[in-house]
Amino acid sequence: MKHSRIPRHARLLAVSGIAALTLAACGTGDPLGEPGDDTDTDTETDAGDDDGEDDAGNGEDAGDGAGDVGTIVVGSQAYYSNEIIAEIYAQALEDAGHTVDRQFQIGQRDVYLQAMEGGEVHLLPEYSGNLLQHYDDETEARSSDEVADALPEVLPDGLTVLEYAEAEDADSYNVTTDFSEENGITSLADLAGYDGEIIVGGNAELESRPYGPEGLAEFYGVEVSFVAIGDSGGPLTKGAIRDGTITMGDIYTADPDLASGDFVTLDDPENMILAQNVLPLVDADLAEEIALVLDPISAVLTTEELIALNVLSVEEEASSSDIAADWLSEQGLLGGS
Repeated sequence: MKHSRIPRHARLLAVSGIAALTLAACGTGDPLGEPGDDTDTDTETDAGDDDGEDDAGNGEDAGDGAGDVGTIVVGSQAYYSNEIIAEIYAQALEDAGHTVDRQFQIGQRDVYLQAMEGGEVHLLPEYSGNLLQHYDDETEARSSDEVADALPEVLPDGLTVLEYAEAEDADSYNVTTDFSEENGITSLADLAGYDGEIIVGGNAELESRPYGPEGLAEFYGVEVSFVAIGDSGGPLTKGAIRDGTITMGDIYTADPDLASGDFVTLDDPENMILAQNVLPLVDADLAEEIALVLDPISAVLTTEELIALNVLSVEEEASSSDIAADWLSEQGLLGGS
């Protein structure tokens, strides 16, 4: 477990402030570059909010949870898969005796990190590489361990990360299977030999990210044009790849549709896209105690498990609350399991 060096004093959440923040973030999910930043409209966004616990911020619950840490505000990005992980964290904390307030589907990274830094949200599932590049876009870290080691040095005082999971939900560039076979392209490096126009599609933020058009030019010598598609690798992006509107699009690697056979995920031999392991971003003052609950989750959450959870959401339209409860029970991570 890694901690930033100067923890801040615990802050109480102003309910009106987080409500305004959440409303302001509606519909502004982080396009494409950062796994976990956009809403899947097929997944309910209030999973777990009907369990009757009191909202944080009024001070009445302080001391009710295990270890007298008070109410823990668990947030999520505006992305269905991230909400599932946040619900897993929330239910595990409740099972351990903590009082939890859910503030899910907050919005894109700039918005929810502001809430984290301000103490309005205490815990949120993150993706290691994109979190690192948010604070240090010149980082040379690439592997899971390198990224995890670099994060504590760049996080603001008062925030830290816990142990990362094997599970990754990374950005990846995808083309149609037909395009790959017709042109012999299975890697981003192969694009340098393609003499046609290359159009990349993704959320607007991808255009300025280190692995966007500038990264493709720097790492692979490939010049591309860019089309903004704001659904984080969702149906619009996949449709644009299939119909040739774009040559390739960014789809998260834990997306169940990547197993459909319609797409080829291009290899990234230069490791332009950093490792994107799932890990808890937490208030440093709470880290030591809640690590006892969350580290065992990270120890068993694999990419295959995450894909299976996403299948339940996308294909079976199960709620985040039900998905989380079943998974925790299956893993033996609940007190009654």
